[in-house]
This record gives sequence, C-alpha cells and structure tokens, in this order.
Amino acid sequence: MARIAEDLLLLLLDNAEAQPRLGRAALKRALAAALILDLALECRVRPALPGESVPAGLLITLVGPPPMDPAVRPALTVLAQRPISPSAAIARIRRHAEDDVLDQLLRTGQIHQKQLTSHRLRRNHYRWPTKNRGRVAVARSELLAALFEGRRPQPVTAAVISTLYGVGALDAVLTLNEAGGLAAATRAAEIAVGAWASQSHTAEVNLARTITDVVPALG
Repeated sequence: MARIAEDLLLLLLDNAEAQPRLGRAALKRALAAALILDLALECRVRPALPGESVPAGLLITLVGPPPMDPAVRPALTVLAQRPISPSAAIARIRRHAEDDVLDQLLRTGQIHQKQLTSHRLRRNHYRWPTKNRGRVAVARSELLAALFEGRRPQPVTAAVISTLYGVGALDAVLTLNEAGGLAAATRAAEIAVGAWASQSHTAEVNLARTITDVVPALG
C-alpha cells in the first residue's frame, strides 16, 4: 500500500479548497519521493552502501513479490531498470506520480473529484474533497504530535514530515506563526536525519537510510 504517498496527498488536500496549497512542480517531486519511500518501507529499494559494487547513494531495488498497490508499480518499474540517483529517480517518477496517487485515492473511495473548469485544449482544474476525514485526522494528529510534542514518529509519519520538509512545504498542511514555523522546521530536520528508527526493525532502518538520501534531492 502506498501509505506514505496517500497520507501525504490527503494532508495536502485537507483544506477548505480541497486542493494542494503548493505549486504543482513541488507537489510532483514530493509525491515521487513519497512513492520511493513507500518502496523503501517495504524493503524493495535502498541506497547502495560504501564498498558495494554500485556507487554509494544510488538507489537499488531488492527482490520481492510484485507490489499489490498499483500506485507504486510505476515507481518500482523505473527503479528496477538500473541503479539510479535519487534526483534522477524523482525526475522520472514525478511525471505520473500525482495522477497515480490521485487515481488510487479515487479508486478506493477516499476522495471524490469535482470539476471546476471545462476546457478542451487546456488542463482542467478540480477539487478533491475527502469522503471521510477519519484517516487524515489521524495522520494530522500524529504529525502534530511528532513535531510539537516530541513524540517518536511512526515510520509513515516520519516519511511524510521529511518529504514536506524537503520541498519546504510544512506550511502547506499547517497554519503556523513565525515561531511555530521555525520550531516545526527544526524538528522536521531532526526527523529527516532518521534517529527515530528502531535499530531492531529492518524496515524502519531501511526507510530512515533512504530518507537521508532522498530528501536532499528534493531541494
């Protein structure tokens, strides 16, 4: 399941306009990174390590069953072709990331689409209201607890926070004054380093390690 990418997009749509409050270029990069991190959490991708035959930092895929979630399959296809840098992977995956995650949320009935414009030759604009705020409410609560209460974030929350921090978009999901924004950014930077990961859980360690390589490529 593309839990990270879905939670990220649901949070970005959780506003009065039911539209992301950041530019489409940043949105596409963020969702591409989130799909990569979803695969890392499933231990299907990781950065190469020093001493391996592949240059350190390049993303490599690991053997496993085909992903059940259709939103992550195109990302895995890109990554499986050859070792690739995080920035190059984001650049390729970003082309369809937004549509892939939106389609998955629509297919699973988590959002619905309202068309705002009708053009034959230009891109149309839409709203995507959430059908049930239960999931996004939990995601927002966990995000706030990790940022402002010092709580250890769960892996998905850590990945969402790190991705938002990487594209400078914490304020796209939070309404903060200057002091609050500074505190959130400081805590997000700490989370992006990966100290939250439990060393006894391989998936958490792999996700944290991938975050440290992917987030800098979002800038």
